Amino acid sequence: MIRKLISRLNRSLSEKMVPPRRRYTAPVKVWFDPDINSERHRAAAMSSCIIGETVDMSRSGIGFLSPSIRISEKYLVGHERRLNIEIDLPNGKVRILAIGKRYKKGGAGADDDRFLIGAEIVGYESGSEEAYMHFLKHGRRSRKAAGALELGID
Repeated sequence: MIRKLISRLNRSLSEKMVPPRRRYTAPVKVWFDPDINSERHRAAAMSSCIIGETVDMSRSGIGFLSPSIRISEKYLVGHERRLNIEIDLPNGKVRILAIGKRYKKGGAGADDDRFLIGAEIVGYESGSEEAYMHFLKHGRRSRKAAGALELGID
């Protein structure tokens, strides 16, 4: 009896300390902010991106598979560089600002030549946080209230 109570308490505390992860595979696009903030440089930065897929997501971070550990000469992990991450979820596209924290070669297995990258979420673009949190909680597209049906009499 006491053992079950302690076990339940430990599980409850560990769930509050570490956010639960949702395993989900979705297309992800990753790029850096440009050094010079102009329309042309932002477009060039977005076009020099890496396309990968998510492995898991939580309130505090995201794990994704990438074919490379760097874009041009800039590494995705280290140097506290901010990553712009766009995830294609059932709710629509979500844009997240993150910092790469760790990586591991061979994401899905020993013979996989991709990199598993773990990034800490530091912010969201406007409107993205609500859609991301809804997906984490419910795992599906948000339901919209049905509109009123009007019958016209002519």
